[in-house]
Formats: sequence, C-alpha cells, structure tokens
Amino acid sequence: MEGDEKYITGVDLKQHNKEGDLWISIQGKVYNVSDWAHEHPGGDVPLLNQAGQDVTDAFIAYHPGTAWQYLDKFFTGYYLKDLKVSETSKDYRRLASEFAKLGLFEKKGHITMYALASIALMFCVVLYGVLCCQSVWAHLGSALVLGFLWIQSSYIGHDSGHYQVMKSRGYNKFAQFVSGNCLTGISMAWWKWTHNAHHLACNSLDYDPDLQHIPFFASCFYGTYLDFDPVARVNLYLQTFLLLFSKRKFPDRASNILGILIFWTWFPLLVSCLPNWPEMVMYVLASFAVTAIQHVQLCLSHFAADVYTGPPKGNDWFEKQTGGTLDISCSSWMDWFYGGLQFQLEHHLFPRMPRGQLRRVSPLVQDLCKKHNLSYRSLSFWEANVWTIRRLRNVAQQARDLSNPVPKNMLWEAVNTHG
Repeated sequence: MEGDEKYITGVDLKQHNKEGDLWISIQGKVYNVSDWAHEHPGGDVPLLNQAGQDVTDAFIAYHPGTAWQYLDKFFTGYYLKDLKVSETSKDYRRLASEFAKLGLFEKKGHITMYALASIALMFCVVLYGVLCCQSVWAHLGSALVLGFLWIQSSYIGHDSGHYQVMKSRGYNKFAQFVSGNCLTGISMAWWKWTHNAHHLACNSLDYDPDLQHIPFFASCFYGTYLDFDPVARVNLYLQTFLLLFSKRKFPDRASNILGILIFWTWFPLLVSCLPNWPEMVMYVLASFAVTAIQHVQLCLSHFAADVYTGPPKGNDWFEKQTGGTLDISCSSWMDWFYGGLQFQLEHHLFPRMPRGQLRRVSPLVQDLCKKHNLSYRSLSFWEANVWTIRRLRNVAQQARDLSNPVPKNMLWEAVNTHG
C-alpha cells in the first residue's frame, strides 16, 4: 500500500494472462477484462495476445478518445508499481495525440465515396459483360473486372473494420456487410478475428495469423486446423465457413451468414449464365487470378521484414511495428490501386487513420524512426518483390537442410508448428 492506492508488480500482472483470468494495464491502471473478452468488438484474440501486461500503446492505436470512459467498470483498484515507459513509446503517444488534435483521425475526405462509386461501376460492367455480350473475350474481360472489384471491395471492408467510413455506426456496419460478406464472400467477422490479431502480433511466427502460410496457407490458427491449400482465395472462403459454423462466439453471426449466402447466390448464378463449362471455369479462374495481385501486395508488406517468436509485448509496440512492416513507394495516383496499404507501417501504427491521411503523416513517422534508430523500409514494387523472393529463397535453403537434427530442422518445425 502506498497512500490510498493499491499496487501490484508486473510479475503479479503477468499471472493473469489466460482466458477466464485476463488482466491488462493501461497507463498504469490495472483492468480485469476476463468476462468481457468475448464481447470485445475486436475479438478476444487481441486481448489474449497481450494479456498480463501493459497495453497502453496498442489501446491508443486502436481506440478513439471516447473509449476511455468505458474502462472504469473494469478497474481492479490496482496500479502497476514498476511501470516503465520507453522514450520511443512516449514519442509515439505524443505523435498520436498531435494527430488527434489535428483531427486526422476524423478527416476521411471523399475516398470512400469514390471507391464505392468505382465498385458500383465495375459491378455494372461485370453484369453487362456476362449478360449482354456473347464474345468469349467480353466474358474474360468481365472476369478480370470482377477480380478488381473484389480487391476494391476488400479495401472498403478493411477501412470500415478499422474506423467509421460512413456517417453513422449503422451505415458503417452496412458498408462492411455489403463490401465484405455480400460482394467478396469473405466474412467480416473472420477478418476482424484474424486481422486484429495480425496487427497486435505483427510478424510473430507463433501469433500472427498472416504468417501461418507454411507450406501454402494456414495449418493451424488458435485451435482451428486447416488442410494445406495452394489457392489463396479458396482458403479465405474455407476459413470463413469454418468460423461461421463453429461453436466460437462472435458478434453478428446471423448477418455474416446472410451476407455469405447472398454471395453464394449471385456469384454462381452469374457464372451459370455463361454458355458452356470451359467458359465457366475460365471465368472463375481468371477472376480469382486477378486477386492474386492483392495477395502479393500484402505478402510484400511483411514477408521480407523482421520476424520474431512468442507473443507480442506491450512495451515495444512501436519497435515491433517498424520491424515487421515494409512500405511500397509509389506515386499518389496509385493510392487507389493499393488502397492506402502501401503505407503499411503508418497504417499499423495508426490503424484508425483514414487512408487519405497516411501519405501526409509518413514524413513524421520517418523522422521518429530516424530519431530512435529504427528501420523504415520503403521500396518500389519491384524491389519489394526482389527482397521477398530472396527471403523465401533463404528460408527454403534452411528448410532443405535435412542435416539439422529434429526439432531444429525448419521443415520439421513447419509441419509441426502450432501458431
């Protein structure tokens, strides 16, 4: 006891780091979120990832100022006695505060309107190409446009999952429902479950679901076992069904299932309007192939960056994000194509920031990285591919080295990993 306040140490806090006994610290105050974890809008996985430690930087990154008022009901009455805040974290928090005062988290611009308009236009082109044209080339063109439509729809789903892109929360959820579930066939509930975990455990070989791609895609993620699947988009559909029809608790199950049913109604019907089976197969494969562009882009942002093992730690948030990300340098006219995700580090540090502001804050992020001697990698699309292929080549050579005894051999570890 010190005065009227009660204190616990970081070691004591770390004991409460599991489901059913989940404590966290935010700015030195200790909160018990054990019973609320399954109701957390971002899912319980982010809380489990950082349970038993101070999570101030992650909380600031993910929550608006209005969220602080809800913390009091979880306060245990304890304060963290040995809390230490690094100079990097202090600077990060100051920068986030300055951005908030400038209103950068609220200035969304007209990007969402333009993106929705482009999606609507592309959907009309897709329908026209299949329903009103007889040429196989028109059908192929329709498939390619559909692939780009899926890419842009996923950006809207991504944005609306991180921050409110519409005027109200209801309209925002509707945008998620349409752009995610109905148009792409990928559950927004599944996306939130995995994507928030990815942000908090960026490039952790054990806890980042976006790195569970050995040899092709996820073998195991938080208790959900999957067969190896060489087709990225098929894997996303599979994971959507596994979550939606599992016993796991998550919000908006009914609306997610409805959206997926809508997708699996209109897409097969559209394909069935094609004149023969070869064109149907061509249409599906071509549309899926276009989305590979986006899969490559997302892989470039992380696969060539630094990795680590074990869970994320709350006291090195900024460092882990800089180490685990790679930006793609491009002209501003390419922002629409990349969906703002070419500023991968900026997005990871400030996930609530509208994509139209990321280019603006990039120089300030670079200055902060330089001040603390942290890496800031920004490469062209070609250079990033070279880096990634080189990294994969090095990993493949290590995996091929069967002379290492079990369990040190990387091939053995890959097959037996439990991420």
